[in-house]
Amino acid sequence: MELAADPRLSVTTHPVVGGPTVGPSLNARLGGLSDYPFTRLAALLVDVTPRSNTTPLMLSIGEPQHEPPALLAQALAAAPLADWGKYPPTIGTAPFRAAVHGWLCRRYGLPASFVDVDKGILPATGTREALFQVALLATPQRKDGRQPAVLIPNPFYAVYEGAAALAGAEPVFMPATRETGFLPDLDALSPDLLARTALMYLCTPSNPQGAVADLAYLKKAITLARAYGFVLALDECYAEIWDKAPPPGGFEAALALENDGAGQGQAGQGTANLLVFNSLSKRSSAAGLRSGFIAGDPALIQAFTRLRSYALAGNALPALAAAAALWGDDAHVEENRRLYRQKIDAAEAALKGRYGFYRPAGGFFLWLEVGDGEAATRKLWGEAGVRVLPGAYFTRSEPDGSNAGRPFIRVALVHDTETVARACETIARVLG
Repeated sequence: MELAADPRLSVTTHPVVGGPTVGPSLNARLGGLSDYPFTRLAALLVDVTPRSNTTPLMLSIGEPQHEPPALLAQALAAAPLADWGKYPPTIGTAPFRAAVHGWLCRRYGLPASFVDVDKGILPATGTREALFQVALLATPQRKDGRQPAVLIPNPFYAVYEGAAALAGAEPVFMPATRETGFLPDLDALSPDLLARTALMYLCTPSNPQGAVADLAYLKKAITLARAYGFVLALDECYAEIWDKAPPPGGFEAALALENDGAGQGQAGQGTANLLVFNSLSKRSSAAGLRSGFIAGDPALIQAFTRLRSYALAGNALPALAAAAALWGDDAHVEENRRLYRQKIDAAEAALKGRYGFYRPAGGFFLWLEVGDGEAATRKLWGEAGVRVLPGAYFTRSEPDGSNAGRPFIRVALVHDTETVARACETIARVLG
């Protein structure tokens, strides 16, 4: 006997073994995304084999190679064994929140009351998943009667685009080129676009260009978020890796706005509309710990806590204890910065005057203009076993087909100084 057609499916189902198999329906929004950058890189190089006398060198991924500080292992070893058998709370632990709060106050000169230690800080399993989830948090079905927009710098971290699309928003890309100081031009955003904006992602120092937003820029971004009612998500994961001066932060800018408005009857907004994301992956070379935080507007943190109670298991208690120890120590971060500066010095010695080289103000990437990023990537891999990422894999093309990232490659300065120096000399030799 034939069953009735399932109205959700396009064919009729049968109870007969061996009958037609109906595949599951999937979220069509996923199909609209480009492949993840490293998937695209693998496809680009699938038919390229480095010469047999070369030792492959991976400069494509921003995975820190410095040894993590000893206190990480010490803190993990000191954690009670029983803590591994406990489900951690979504809000983390009081010592973790206190350590993050203490670091924020030290790093950005904040009064203790500015970020609420209990209602304004959440642990994150790294920041990738938190940066993804913020789009689910912030995107309503309609904004200003239309499909919401999520504003994304271009070039961008691929997670921003995926999060926006899967949340049902329209990803809108803001050019961040050499002409705009490698940061989006906030003055170029139209009131009509801002009216339907649900979320704006900004990364400072930026990945991949290493540009730093100054205090005035951050104040303008926060002011726009409050004027148009959207969430500003500041990705500050590279904030502790800087060359000449510490980059300003979102909370620093929010405090400045508070002080600006104190005599104008506009005080009291604090961290409204603002969420800041950071992790220990770059700061402490502890990417495998998968530990970061979300901090900011208490109302948003409360909503984020509710969302995350459905969406994740949280950080293990020993990991939170280790993270608290790392956030409480600044000495290992100073040493980390010193090593990255050495690497930038080595890169400058090999590449100054070539490929638009400049010292990044923050982060540990080079953004080199080589003419054709994909061709250069294939050439470097085939002739020298040096693996980099084409700039086009960080950018979306404009309607006219132009792509601001196409001439570039991203080079991650994550290995020891000697290896970085040799790699940069190789890039100069192979690319000419």
